[in-house]
Amino acid sequence: MVGFLWVAIREGRKKKREPHGLLFPSCCGSCDFIVRSMSFIGASKNGRDLRVFENAGDLSSSLADYIADLSEASVKDHGAFVIALSGGSLISLLGKLCEAPYIKTAEWCKWHIFWVDERVVSKSHADSNYRLAKDQFLHKAPIIHSHVHSINDSLTAEQAAEDYEFLIRQLVKARLISVSESIDCPRFDLILLDMGPDGHVASLFPNHRVIREEHWVTFITDSPKPPPERITFTLPVINSAANVAIVVTGANKAEAVQRVVDNNVPSPELPASMVKPINGGLVWFLDSGAASKIKGSCFSDLG
Repeated sequence: MVGFLWVAIREGRKKKREPHGLLFPSCCGSCDFIVRSMSFIGASKNGRDLRVFENAGDLSSSLADYIADLSEASVKDHGAFVIALSGGSLISLLGKLCEAPYIKTAEWCKWHIFWVDERVVSKSHADSNYRLAKDQFLHKAPIIHSHVHSINDSLTAEQAAEDYEFLIRQLVKARLISVSESIDCPRFDLILLDMGPDGHVASLFPNHRVIREEHWVTFITDSPKPPPERITFTLPVINSAANVAIVVTGANKAEAVQRVVDNNVPSPELPASMVKPINGGLVWFLDSGAASKIKGSCFSDLG
């Protein structure tokens, strides 16, 4: 298991895991601090906590630690762990959770799974985020079937978005899902996001009209990448989460990562830049390829 020194700047506390990285002031002037070990670099830049790993395997191990810690804390605080997943390569990185020690120590019966976005296709379709999560993660984890909250795939995109929002509202009323103290939105314990090479997150694409949407769940029928019909959480819901993690791997996404991380101005041209939890934590998990174009010597010579 890859260890790290988790520095939570917002709350002024430190959580230490074995083996340790070492904490230094930034030497490049572009980061607030740097944590370095043989296969891990951690830094704070423009208010974002960045965790950069030599490879996807190390990233997956650290992500499992992070999720397991949040699960434990959430269950202790309010008796459940409510997590929303994206699709894409992110799902394959959750595999470590289905191995020791997590498979035995996590309180899986307290987990509730949602989707940040979904393609409006049959659950058995190759493009379904539900199917991807089921094949690569859910069938290995002992999560109660009724705690897996997928969309109704028999509906149109508009109907599916309305139905999914209604489901979430019912679970808010039942107090399974908390409510943000700042705005009228659900407060998920963790939202996991992938990011595309164009900077999109969930199904919020650059300069698309739904970026300004204020409903909890909305729909699109003109996705710039297939399939065209999708439902998606909106930015107010994403930014109301207690914790958001953006997980990015691959050098093909390095330019988008650089544009988001090295600038501090939210822009609809880069939806990922608009992910800024109101009263929550935001962590970026990156492999060395995805982080390769971030400015500053802090991110060079990993390993």
